Amino acid sequence: MAVTKKAEPAKKKKGGGFRETILLLVLGVGVALLLQAFVVGSFYIPSESMENTLQINDRVFVNKLAGKPERGDIVVFKGWNGEDTIKRVIGVGGDKVQCCNKGRVTVNGVPLEEKSYLHPDDEPSGDEFKYTVPPGKLFLMGDHRSASQDSRSQIKNGGDAGWISEEDVIGKAVVRYWPLGRGEIFQRPEIFDKVK
Repeated sequence: MAVTKKAEPAKKKKGGGFRETILLLVLGVGVALLLQAFVVGSFYIPSESMENTLQINDRVFVNKLAGKPERGDIVVFKGWNGEDTIKRVIGVGGDKVQCCNKGRVTVNGVPLEEKSYLHPDDEPSGDEFKYTVPPGKLFLMGDHRSASQDSRSQIKNGGDAGWISEEDVIGKAVVRYWPLGRGEIFQRPEIFDKVK
């Protein structure tokens, strides 16, 4: 009668699980940093210039791969003082932007119905203006117009300094994630679809 030997259980390597955990942790942090640098960024709202759409201390995720900014998009860009700034795109290169025709901002002659995002206690603009946006540039305004230092005031104070280059746009705001009770996915207002 043949005797068979029991197979001995394989010995576990000591420290293998710990090394795998460290490796996975390092890989996870690396992926998160790459996403933050090139795909999605988180930004904090420091001022009232975008109320009521965005409140002070809100936090938003910005899609850095969203493509060319369009009218109506909320964008984060390198601002006039060199800091990250958030505003709404009203006009793109070649647009004729004017205020106020029958109390409204017009883009290429189309009056904008801005009630869905304009601060309820504000007018479309306290000052009249009429500009043609240079190619490759953007005309930006805050939703709380009387509390916003935007393209209007920058152009008035420094001429060409008010235009923001499309290349200075970091990305489009896609969602407010904080505070949790006010979470919202941002949609481009439909009124901008009528602008040609």
